[in-house]
Amino acid sequence: MFRKLVSYLIPINIYKRNSATSQSLEVTWNNGELVLDSMNTNYSYGSLQRILRKGLKYIGFERIRNFESVLVLGVAGGSVIKTLVDEIKFKGKITGVEIDPIIIEIANQFFHLETINNLEIVIDDAFEFVLKTKSHYDLIVIDIFQDTTMPNFLFEDFFINRINSLLNVNGFILFNTMVINDQNKTRNLSYKSKFKGDYSLRMYPKVEVHNELFTIKKLA
Repeated sequence: MFRKLVSYLIPINIYKRNSATSQSLEVTWNNGELVLDSMNTNYSYGSLQRILRKGLKYIGFERIRNFESVLVLGVAGGSVIKTLVDEIKFKGKITGVEIDPIIIEIANQFFHLETINNLEIVIDDAFEFVLKTKSHYDLIVIDIFQDTTMPNFLFEDFFINRINSLLNVNGFILFNTMVINDQNKTRNLSYKSKFKGDYSLRMYPKVEVHNELFTIKKLA
């Protein structure tokens, strides 16, 4: 494809759409691959897929392959789901929660998310879904951004405790955060301090420059 080849020299935008939730959304050929971007950051594939793949590698592909259920909060184009299915060969149930139906339309059109048989997409606010669900999970991936901003509720005790209650023993949380100023650093250190005793937490700073990953294992 000509546009794919040219994208190794210069990004080629092929689709733009506005969304009430996500504002500007763009699908672009960049370095030979399709990526989904918001106005100021990468939403799926590209650097974001590399970031979340690293997080999954920290947990261990073989370990994840033996899990039964995964919850993804913040689907966007579905790059972490593609990594789970295509690279890790995860066969269990994946539940993806995305607040923006426009993003899911784009994910289906350009990234063929609807072809994944073990995936259920739920259009809902992540906070509301976490409150309502009665299911439990072996892996919970949290990757929620509004452009470069992260909602405050992700770092509040009520949400953290609710997420922890949905996680099976020996299960993992993979939390992708963005750190672009000192306030974000302080926020993340506060988040880290909330996991003690029954949890094993590791923090991986400066993943693709501005991202900081947490992996959290529930021990009991």
